[in-house]
Amino acid sequence: MNIDIEREIEKCELFIKNVFEYKKFNKAIIGVSGGLDSAVIVALCSRVLGPENVYGFLLPFGSNQLDIKDSHLVCDQFGINRNIINIYPAVEAFRTTEENILFDAARIGNIQARTRMIILYDQSAKYNGLVVGTSNLTELMLGYFTIYGDGACALEPIGHLYKTEVKQIAVELSVPQPIIDKAPSAGLWNGQTDEEQLGASYETIDYILKRYHKYTTELNLSFRSLEHHELIENIVDNTIDLRVVDKIISMIKKNDFKTKLPTIMRR
Repeated sequence: MNIDIEREIEKCELFIKNVFEYKKFNKAIIGVSGGLDSAVIVALCSRVLGPENVYGFLLPFGSNQLDIKDSHLVCDQFGINRNIINIYPAVEAFRTTEENILFDAARIGNIQARTRMIILYDQSAKYNGLVVGTSNLTELMLGYFTIYGDGACALEPIGHLYKTEVKQIAVELSVPQPIIDKAPSAGLWNGQTDEEQLGASYETIDYILKRYHKYTTELNLSFRSLEHHELIENIVDNTIDLRVVDKIISMIKKNDFKTKLPTIMRR
């Protein structure tokens, strides 16, 4: 299902404008990964704040030249400030604490994401700016992000848009075509792609998530009040692999804790 692209762009821009005015900031700090979501955020912030007030940080782990090249492409396209900081030495330092950690892709990926956010927040202090998040609704619903890593930010301008919708507005925002066309990846290890890790295309995942949202919203229910099999039975149809639906619902349940504030004991 297509969205009203111009209307969604206007909503995103008004949201950015209102948040920056309310918080009394005028500079945006963005991790530019070379992927679609961060490119869209750069485009939106440049339009609202002016490119001179947008600071893009390229934070590679080692020397992934393709992502670095694409990150430069985004910075060039929208004329923003850029800085390159290789996070490899900081992440590598964890070898001294636990050598086997580098053999666990998920753990080292989380360390990379949190190292990047340490740098972004440090730079936000340097430039007196706000860290702008790049997560979309698909990632947020699935918990497909690192808590206190790429999940940390001051605002999420595309947090209400599914991944497939972000791709639609990217075209209107003149995001470079190579970035629109490339396989989505968190860039956490060589050859990693989101769709391979998630087990389905974003088109299929978003279709499932929309049905999940519609079903639970209409009944005013949360997944906590439903058995796992109930959710699957009411979301699945003959166009979707039952195993994929099961995996997506399991991810929502497993990662729900990431979307909650820290639990504080009441007085």
